[in-house]
Amino acid sequence: MQLKDKYEKEIVPNSMKEFNLDNRLEVPKIKKIVVNAGIGPFRENKEAVESFADEMSNVVGQRMYPRKARLSEAGFKVRKGDVVGYAVTLRGKRLWAFLEKLVKVALPRVRDFRGLSIKAFDKKGNYSIGIKEHVIFPEVNPNTVKGIRSLQITLVMDTDNVDLSRALLEQLGVPFSREDK
Repeated sequence: MQLKDKYEKEIVPNSMKEFNLDNRLEVPKIKKIVVNAGIGPFRENKEAVESFADEMSNVVGQRMYPRKARLSEAGFKVRKGDVVGYAVTLRGKRLWAFLEKLVKVALPRVRDFRGLSIKAFDKKGNYSIGIKEHVIFPEVNPNTVKGIRSLQITLVMDTDNVDLSRALLEQLGVPFSREDK
């Protein structure tokens, strides 16, 4: 069963009963997923940067847009306007497709994976995941990668209640660590 179908047919009715909600619209939803990736020391190697942008565009299902430096920083050899990373915001069908790939395919491929920390929720109920190697996604061929990079994935919720957000992610199959509970 697709995650979106599971959300609509199982999670919404269960959440309404469990949290004593009167309306379907009170059940939390994932508004968007934001994926950020810095290019770091590979900035001078144009071929590696383009390769990474193409790999990540294949992973998320839409073109990532370049993030430019707002200020010059001599210590990092960065000038104002230089590309320092890539980002993308996913909504709708692409959101659900990426979330399903993340939960069912990518996270189980992480070495020594013991679950995600529950402490990564902010006060607004949003959840952030840090991934150290972008090669955990099946679209990335580790033999042709020009350098390993990390990602930050933020699941933005439409509720301010952390407990509701956590319950939603648990029901969607996000593997949380048992040690944090």
